[in-house]
Amino acid sequence: MLQKTMPRPILATIHTDALRHNLARCRSAAPDCRLWAIVKANAYGHGIERAFEGLRGADGFALLDLDEAQRVRALGWRGPVLLLEGVFEARDLELCSRLDLWHTVHCNEQIDMLASHKTNVPHRVFLKMNSGMNRLGFTPERYRSAWTRLDALPQVDEISLITHFSDADGELGVDQQMAVFVAATQELPGERSLCNSAATLRHGDLASDWVRPGIAIYGSAPDFPQRSATDWNLQPAMTLSARIIATQEIRAGDSVGYGSTFVADHAMHIGIVTCGYADGYPRVCPSGTPVLVNGVRSHTVGRVSMDMLVVDLTALPQAGFGSEVTLWGRAANGAVLSIDEVAHRAGTVGYELMCALAQRVPVQLEA
Repeated sequence: MLQKTMPRPILATIHTDALRHNLARCRSAAPDCRLWAIVKANAYGHGIERAFEGLRGADGFALLDLDEAQRVRALGWRGPVLLLEGVFEARDLELCSRLDLWHTVHCNEQIDMLASHKTNVPHRVFLKMNSGMNRLGFTPERYRSAWTRLDALPQVDEISLITHFSDADGELGVDQQMAVFVAATQELPGERSLCNSAATLRHGDLASDWVRPGIAIYGSAPDFPQRSATDWNLQPAMTLSARIIATQEIRAGDSVGYGSTFVADHAMHIGIVTCGYADGYPRVCPSGTPVLVNGVRSHTVGRVSMDMLVVDLTALPQAGFGSEVTLWGRAANGAVLSIDEVAHRAGTVGYELMCALAQRVPVQLEA
């Protein structure tokens, strides 16, 4: 019989209260719209089952694949569920019928699948326009003919209209794409869905029936560093925390970590933390990346290893073995380190850090 062992001291915590708060914040930015909670990528790494209670105040759930859709239905959700990329093969339509899924149509092949599909219950579809993102969707010139094809199919019930903004988080904004969308959909019936997180927060007054906040409901600013999560009144829905398991005293001239990329220019007290790139913390984070030690701001020292990283304790004489280190999120004393700030130091975005949380990291749900 295996003896029960103590877990390695690293933990991800999902905050249900923060999810509720962020959802309400997005709703307040677009009060006249219904709201999709985007739970693709396993709810941006938070876990669909863990995030569900905090997000069930949404009007619908939008996601990528049938497995995610089945998981949402298994949780008891009976409201709208939207497949953002639609179906990938004809047999997917059978499950769409069985689970009552709405799905995006972005290419002629998907219309062909619907035309060949035998069903007693017509499908609710969202016809996607490529208004400038140049990923999925019909060009404005071909959009109306795609709508006409869909409208003629007995397999199709209601057709909604959808597009995706490429620059809602930047200086270009949404005006150009919005003008393209409006011109191409003039007089076409159907509900509209336009706004992602950035557009919801920055342009929530756009005429639309549905908004689609994703990253914002998880507490990350969609337009960092122009604005922070605090600026948008968003709360971190995920905390990654670990512990110090050793300390070292180093002298001026001593190096820290692989490659000796950090060399101390003065005597330092450092702590070794149970978190590394195998846990999902970015290896490319440089020395000086912020952390919270017992809720007090400090920073990393040297290169991130597979299982460990090093933090500066020189100005924190009370910190030592067992001290809590918050890599991002909310510390025990309530102090917050935004995931956006850590991601920015890594040259990436908060989305990637959330989604990269490693499977070996234990996760707890906090109400």
